[in-house]
Amino acid sequence: MRRYHIWTIGCQMNKADSRRAAEELERLGYHEAERAEEADVIVLNTCVVRQSAEDRVYGRLSSLKTFKRHRPDAILGVMGCLVTDGVAPLQKRFPYVDVFLKPSDVEGLIEFVKSRQHPPSTFQLPTSSLPAPVSCYVPIIHGCDNFCTYCIVPHRRGQERSRPIPDIVEEVRSLVERGAREVTLLGQNVDSYGHDLPSSPHLVDVLTALHEIDSLWRIRFLTSHPKDMADGIIEAVARLPKVCEHIELPVQSGDDGMLKRMGRPYTVAQYRQLVGRIRERVNGVGLATDVIVGFPGETEEQFLGTYRLLEELRFDAVHVAAYSLRPGTAAARLADDVPQEEKIRRRQAIEELQEGIAAEINQGLLGKTVEVLVEEKHKGKWKGRTRNNKLVFFQDQGDWRGKLAQVRITWAGPWSLQGEVVKD
Repeated sequence: MRRYHIWTIGCQMNKADSRRAAEELERLGYHEAERAEEADVIVLNTCVVRQSAEDRVYGRLSSLKTFKRHRPDAILGVMGCLVTDGVAPLQKRFPYVDVFLKPSDVEGLIEFVKSRQHPPSTFQLPTSSLPAPVSCYVPIIHGCDNFCTYCIVPHRRGQERSRPIPDIVEEVRSLVERGAREVTLLGQNVDSYGHDLPSSPHLVDVLTALHEIDSLWRIRFLTSHPKDMADGIIEAVARLPKVCEHIELPVQSGDDGMLKRMGRPYTVAQYRQLVGRIRERVNGVGLATDVIVGFPGETEEQFLGTYRLLEELRFDAVHVAAYSLRPGTAAARLADDVPQEEKIRRRQAIEELQEGIAAEINQGLLGKTVEVLVEEKHKGKWKGRTRNNKLVFFQDQGDWRGKLAQVRITWAGPWSLQGEVVKD
C-alpha cells in the first residue's frame, strides 16, 4: 500500500492547498500515513510569514535527513512560501529534497509523483468517490497587491489572480456532493476579488452564486482588508441567510503613525467607523482582528493606542504577533529597534486583555441555545462552530458529523464553549 504524509503550517490558504494535494494523491491510490516516516510521499507545506514559522520549517526539514538516507526511494517535496524563484540556495542546503514547489502548485506536485512511479500507474479514483470535510477552505483569489511593509506574502505568492465564478461554483458543488456543508472563501485580500477578471465581478457576486447551491448550509470568507470592505459586502452578509455573521478584519495597529509606516491606507477613525457600520447592520456578528506589536519605531504610547482600541471595540478574537523582520520587505530597511523582551511584554499584554474580553463575551451565552454545525469528534466530544465562529463542544451518543445541532451552553471559557444538545 502506497502512503502519503502532508505536514502543514501557516495560513488557511496552505490548508486548502494541502487538502487538494491529499485528494489528488488519494486519487492516485495513496493512503494517508499518520507519521512521515511511514510514508512514500512526504509533503511539507511551508510558511515564512514570521521567523518562528520559518524556523519550524527548517527544523522539520532537518529532521527528515536521516529518513531520506535510509529511504532514498521516498519522495520528499517542499511547497509553499519558503520556495521562491531562486531555489538554488535551498537545493544546496537541503540536497535530499526531491522537489521544491511554489505556493499552491498542487498540479506540479502530482506530476512529479507520477513521474517517479515505477511502474507508472494509470489507476485513478474518481473525485466523486472521495469524501470531503464538513467545512472546507476554497481559494477564490491568489496573491496580494497591497505590499504592506512588513509582509512577505506578496513577494512569495505574486500578484492577485481571481478565479472565475463558474470554476468556484463547480468546485463547491463537488465538495457539497461529497459531504461538505460549509465553505470558507479564501484570499490574502478576499474583498478585492474580481478586479482582474474581464467582467470585474465582486465578492458579492460569488456569495450570491454559491447561495443557490442546495445542501450548502453556510458560507464564510476571509481575510478582509479595511480599505476594501465595501458596504455592499456588509449588506450581503446581512441579506443572504447562508452567509455567516463572522468577519475577520485586521487592524494591525491602533495608531495612525504606525499604520502609515506599515503601509496600511486607512486611519484608526476610519477603521472604528467601519466596525460601527458592520455591527449596526449585521446582528450578532462575530468580529476578529489581527495586531502586530513591536513594529519598528513603535513607542509605548503608540502601543497603548492599540491596547485602548482593542479595549474599546471588544473583538471576539484577536490574533496578535510580535513583529518579525522579513528580508526583502520594505520594513526590513527600518531599524528593528524594539527590544525582543519588550515585544514579548506587549504581546502578552494584548493576550491577557483579549482573554478577559473574550471570556466576558462568551459568558453572555450561558444558558442560551445556539446552532452548531458539527464537524468532527474530538477527544470523545463532538466539535463544531456557531454561525459567528464560536467553538462549541458537546457529548452525545448520536452521530452528529455534518449535522446542525441546537446546543444549550452550559460552560463558557474565553476560547470555547461547552453545552448539551436540545432534542425535540
